[in-house]
Amino acid sequence: MCRHVAYAGPEIALGEVLTRPAHSLFRQSWAPRRQRYGTVNADGFGIGWYAPGDPVPARYRAPGPIWADLSVVDLARVVRTGALLGAVRDATEAGADGAAAVAPFTDGPWLFSHNGSLLHWPRSAAPLAARLPAAELLDLPARCDSAFVWALVRHRLGGGATAADALADTVAALAAAAPGSRLNLLLTDGATITATTWGDTLWYLATAAGPGAEGARRRVVVASEPYDDDPRWREVPDRTLLTASPAEVLLTPLKEPCP
Repeated sequence: MCRHVAYAGPEIALGEVLTRPAHSLFRQSWAPRRQRYGTVNADGFGIGWYAPGDPVPARYRAPGPIWADLSVVDLARVVRTGALLGAVRDATEAGADGAAAVAPFTDGPWLFSHNGSLLHWPRSAAPLAARLPAAELLDLPARCDSAFVWALVRHRLGGGATAADALADTVAALAAAAPGSRLNLLLTDGATITATTWGDTLWYLATAAGPGAEGARRRVVVASEPYDDDPRWREVPDRTLLTASPAEVLLTPLKEPCP
């Protein structure tokens, strides 16, 4: 359920990632090619991006399907950025939170998305919720599993954890509390992209941008599934932590939680 994508590299129009490719996130909202759970991602969409010189991202979200928003294609055609995160949603369960339940979630420089489902939500979350300060629980943007997952990640980031440790520790805690959950997480601060695979698909594409190899600037895309048929896409194994920048991509196995 859900599809998401993040980009970092030279400045491009949003549409180069979100709408123009043959199998872009826009098309994945109704015709994903590698989605294992659910078939249509019509329960909302969101786009977050960074303007040059501003570390705090802008965000555009809506509760309906992306294809029903007539502004998206125009927005994606003219807005340019060096980093973005986009998501289309297939909700775990019906709710009244509207756009507030749609990724990307944000705080300061961060954009976050969850592709998956927390099994036995919300009962399974109770032990972990009890460890969060009351103020952070009251500050949940929506009463859905993905917003709660973001609260756990944000708590760790606020405590000084790196992006990699925040995601890895959150996945370990959730997998122990709710075995069988799908926990593909995606996080960016506009410079690096951090992601996990835990029960669903993830791919990355790292390429040089611009003419010629010498001095070419590099770009990286991390996505639930490839948005085109470029043979350079690489699938990330399940139970893996990915840390990516335009300069390099690192893959680290994630540990199964102790029984």
